[in-house]
Amino acid sequence: MSTRGSSNPEGQPPVSETALISQFTRREIQAPLAACLIRAFAGELGEEKALQIAAEAIQSDAASAGKAVAGQLGGNSMKELARVVRELWAADEAISFRILEESDQNLSFDVTRCRYAEYYEREGMLDLGFCLSCSRDGAFTQGFNPRILLSRTQTIMQGQPVCDFRFTLEEPGDVD
Repeated sequence: MSTRGSSNPEGQPPVSETALISQFTRREIQAPLAACLIRAFAGELGEEKALQIAAEAIQSDAASAGKAVAGQLGGNSMKELARVVRELWAADEAISFRILEESDQNLSFDVTRCRYAEYYEREGMLDLGFCLSCSRDGAFTQGFNPRILLSRTQTIMQGQPVCDFRFTLEEPGDVD
């Protein structure tokens, strides 16, 4: 199944970090300032240290967002995570994706088009795109549900043809 920014199921409130703007629009607004700051800090601290600090802050924000979205949905199962992907992540056709597996234990899909990567490339920020957007995904997932693990080996942002998202729900005894 190929999906582009689909609507939410009947009778369910829309999923959003805020009700006013889409996640993609939020990144378009945030990215120029974030890039300016990261590049300025890189000039003083070095690129590696500046990216490390930025990634830590961005991931902390993403974990908080994941927790908030789970609270808004009233649950944090794979079913709710699938809603997040369809309604929050794919809003404004930010991503096009193909579902490979969707069950109570697993959610697997490949992103086949990423407007985030297109935007960062167009604006001369592709070198920061992974830090600004892709690095959020694992932390968001942990905030959403610490028992859901994300495995991803490639991203469009880093020049690959697809982003391979593989979410797995650990059994209760498997969590460290």
